[in-house]
Order: sequence, then structure tokens, then C-alpha cells
Amino acid sequence: MPYVTISTVRGNFDVAQKKALLERVTDLMVEVEGQGDPDFRRNVWVKIEEGEPASWSLGGMMPTPDLIAGKFGALDAGGRRVAKVKA
Repeated sequence: MPYVTISTVRGNFDVAQKKALLERVTDLMVEVEGQGDPDFRRNVWVKIEEGEPASWSLGGMMPTPDLIAGKFGALDAGGRRVAKVKA
């Protein structure tokens, strides 16, 4: 029974993005560890832990959602990275 924990800064993902992330990680665990057996899905635990920005550091700075989006690109509702906008 796999337990997957995803740690992130609070405010990085909205509800739709969290749902997509949880579903896609579950799908991956079924594919890899469960060897594609759909019954394995019921054994997969995935948890998103969100910490306050003050508890994190990215290059010595608190990683606000705007800082992360500016550095890596924002996420769309499907949890996919959107290309960064060049200033």
C-alpha cells in the first residue's frame, strides 16, 4: 500500500489543481507499482501537505505563489505548467 506525500507552499494550487494532481499521481502509482491493475487504485494514498510560505525558502526567499509562477510558470487548472511570460 503506497503512501505518497506532496509538500508545497500554501496557496500554490487551487481546488481543481489539487484534484488533478491527486488523480494523476494515483494513476501513476497504479501504472508503476500496481502494474496497471485497476484494483490497485483502492490501495493508493496520496496527500498534499501545504505549509505556510514563511516555513519555506527558495533561493533564500519566501516562495510566494507569484514568485514560483514567475520563476517556473503558473499552473493551469489541469496542473500543467503554463509557459512563463517574458517581460
